Amino acid sequence: MTSEPNDWNAKTIAEFRANGGQVSGNFEDAPMVLVHHRGRKSGREYVNPMMYLPDDGDGDGDVIYVFATKAGAPSNPDWYYNIVAAGTAVIERGTETYQVQARDLAGEERDRIYAEQARRYPGFAEYARSAEGIRTIPVLEFRRT
Repeated sequence: MTSEPNDWNAKTIAEFRANGGQVSGNFEDAPMVLVHHRGRKSGREYVNPMMYLPDDGDGDGDVIYVFATKAGAPSNPDWYYNIVAAGTAVIERGTETYQVQARDLAGEERDRIYAEQARRYPGFAEYARSAEGIRTIPVLEFRRT
């Protein structure tokens, strides 16, 4: 039996690919990517749909930010550790697939970018409140290579 998050991921991935990167429901009109990464222990390939924030100062669109919210859970998602360990990932963005270099942001840079995502999508502020005092939600910069 497949767990609910895996069912949601599979449905979202199928819809994303069928509609050139667009999905419906809670993520309708939200910028979405599919992130491919390998398990750091298993070596298995995984694909996770996630929202991203484009870097508005990057005229080429080569930089985006993703957020390891895990919906405000007390631990970071496994995909975060896999990508940080590898330093790279492959993303599907719209109809394009390409490799990215991943950088874990810290300090003021991380805080500024997370605050902008929370301003645009208030659910991210709720995730941060849920995790407050337990963990700081990581922000990864993805730069096209």
